[in-house]
Amino acid sequence: MTEFEVKITDENYEEVVSGADKPVLIDFYADWCGPCRMLSPIVSQIAEERDDIIVGKVNVDENPLLSAKFGIVSIPMLAVVKDGEITAKNIGYCDKETIEGML
Repeated sequence: MTEFEVKITDENYEEVVSGADKPVLIDFYADWCGPCRMLSPIVSQIAEERDDIIVGKVNVDENPLLSAKFGIVSIPMLAVVKDGEITAKNIGYCDKETIEGML
């Protein structure tokens, strides 16, 4: 995780995501997940390049309530939340263009 990414947890979700004044790209991942490790540099690059969004990461093993709330059954999963609503999501590895299209 880079300095441009926010660690989102069961405890801070409401403050970080629901209270956000711009769209939030959330990366649901686990440390043991190979595709998650492949996706992470792309998500980090987007976080560094864009200041019009918030980029957050949720470790699914450490945050069971958020994993349940978003119905996580497979990772990595990316979700875009705007004004408290999920506006886009993608399951599995994807390229930068796909993620940018979600935003």
